[in-house]
Amino acid sequence: MIGEISPDRWRRWWLALLVLTAVVASGFIAGRGLSSSASTVPSAAVTSATPAPAVVSVPPSSAPVAAPPRENTPAVGELSLPGAVPARGNGQFGYASTNGPILGGTGARRRFHVAVEQGSGEDVTAFANTVAAILGDPRSWIGGGRLRLQMVAGAAKADFTVYLATRETAGRMCLRGGTNIKINGVPYTSCRTTGRAIINLDRWRLSSRPYLTARVPLTTYREYVINHEVGHELGHRHEGCPRPGGPAPVMVQQTLTTRGCVPYAWPRQGNGFLTGPAR
Repeated sequence: MIGEISPDRWRRWWLALLVLTAVVASGFIAGRGLSSSASTVPSAAVTSATPAPAVVSVPPSSAPVAAPPRENTPAVGELSLPGAVPARGNGQFGYASTNGPILGGTGARRRFHVAVEQGSGEDVTAFANTVAAILGDPRSWIGGGRLRLQMVAGAAKADFTVYLATRETAGRMCLRGGTNIKINGVPYTSCRTTGRAIINLDRWRLSSRPYLTARVPLTTYREYVINHEVGHELGHRHEGCPRPGGPAPVMVQQTLTTRGCVPYAWPRQGNGFLTGPAR
């Protein structure tokens, strides 16, 4: 009969349909597996490429941070600096680390160091600049044409040192050199010992009674005390007042008294040295 399917042909058709169904089903399952894998791989890649943040442990400091040294420059006309002055440092000194120009045109050359006690709160560079400016002024010791001075770095050889020290350290240094600078039990003045001009920090910041009474600025007192102590190192001794009411020679002990003169900070006045009677 036309259109009739034989049993063998029917079995072959049915078998082909089962095989086709199995292939489609397996491909669908495999496709779902690939999709699942594709969705997880990028996540795993991001995780491995992004490291966990590092944890840095910084131990707290057990020691207080010291205040840095500062340049204690008086204002114009200021008589003394405000605030407490450290009574003692650690006894160690920091030295200016550069060589300065030769100060003066002719005469023998003497080299000097500049040093500041650690813990004094003073900046060694600022102090060194002040010392060099004072000693390089033509009104100072170089003005006579027989002396030249030069600040040199701490590692270089020098003939003397200008120290800025707290009162307790200055007292010990001066006493070792044979000079007691105490007044009423407190180290008060500055001093010179062999090879050392020792400036008392109290005086450097606070000036002295004769200058305060006369209302002379602290910058002028600083000029005086550097010239006076370096003058000792250059061989000059204490002097008296040559004329009451006139300028005091720099070798008068003006920190204590001007002996009837008025404060004056420089070795020279006009064209010559200002001197007084020996004491």
